[in-house]
Amino acid sequence: MHTLYKVVSHLLIFYTECAILMSLGTFPTTFPNLLPKVRYSDKMPNLTIKDIARISGCSVSTISRVINDRPDVRPETKEHVLKVMREAGFVPNTNARQLKIQQSRSLVFVVKGTRNLFFSDFLVQLQRAATLYGYNGIVSYLDENANEIDAAEKILREIKPKGMIFLGGSVANFKKGFANITVPSVLTTLVSDELDFPNLSMVGVDDRAAAYTAVDYLIQQGHRKIAVLGGPVTSYPSVMRREGAQQAMQDAGILFSDKLYGLSNYDFESAYHAMNSLLARRAEFTALFAMSDVIAFGAIRALVSAGFRVPEDVSVIGFDGISMSRYCVPVMTTIVQPGEQIALQSIELLVRQIEHGAPAQKITLQPELQVGESVRAV
Repeated sequence: MHTLYKVVSHLLIFYTECAILMSLGTFPTTFPNLLPKVRYSDKMPNLTIKDIARISGCSVSTISRVINDRPDVRPETKEHVLKVMREAGFVPNTNARQLKIQQSRSLVFVVKGTRNLFFSDFLVQLQRAATLYGYNGIVSYLDENANEIDAAEKILREIKPKGMIFLGGSVANFKKGFANITVPSVLTTLVSDELDFPNLSMVGVDDRAAAYTAVDYLIQQGHRKIAVLGGPVTSYPSVMRREGAQQAMQDAGILFSDKLYGLSNYDFESAYHAMNSLLARRAEFTALFAMSDVIAFGAIRALVSAGFRVPEDVSVIGFDGISMSRYCVPVMTTIVQPGEQIALQSIELLVRQIEHGAPAQKITLQPELQVGESVRAV
């Protein structure tokens, strides 16, 4: 306490003297450059990102995004922050951060497609299942056309998780590069006989059979002119669903026409434009098989905008069974994937591989036809 009083006393004397000098007009406004220039790193050898944020005038979150080379930082801001870091001699302490993540019970969920609502619902179930086993899920989102294996290799170098779960993927990408993925992994919502890796399990439905069920239901309701909206040939589920739809038509003596096929990504906007393209080329159909509920919603919006009624003019059946399908108007008739079961099985398989060295497995689950209000008999 005595020391504190002395400090306060000296400060009061200093401020009093400064006030007197200023009143006399003799207080200096500039000071001689007597001190040597000192680098930030010399003055503050243990700089943190908070210090860099203060020096640069940016937020801590912005500094973090620059350090992690995130794309959502303006180029001029990034260059400014990097310049401050160089001048300060600041080196990000990524080793401690990575070690912390590495030592934790972490799993990475690689999500292919940023606007796929089925994956949004599915992620919630995956996180719940992972928590039950004491693991922490880290989500990495990719564009629908990105290479998930290249992304996974980068994740392995930077995060070093215990295991990985892929939500969607390209069989071609897996064939080409999955041998470089060394941790136990599970490919969900896709089961393919073309993939055989000792550390890759697969859990999903038979997309071909499920699509057959969807189109066969339309045929049973009397529809013969059936349009299909789905993904590109690079999407394995899309290819399988198209084959299933074609087979159902063929078995019913219906010729599948490319004129009635629309190419769409798994998002509202793409489906909306795909349906408008079908309508623009005057394709005639009484029913639509959409390869996902999201595609169905986008297509219905386009149909309604063009003056069509669902199901009075066009019947629509979807795929996935997302929660929105039960609350939209009309209630969607769709193929329901057992998301909760797929999530739990995926986590169980992954944990067995991680903790017990269990062999990889392929599990095919049965989907369910949910009859709603979007299909009518003709």
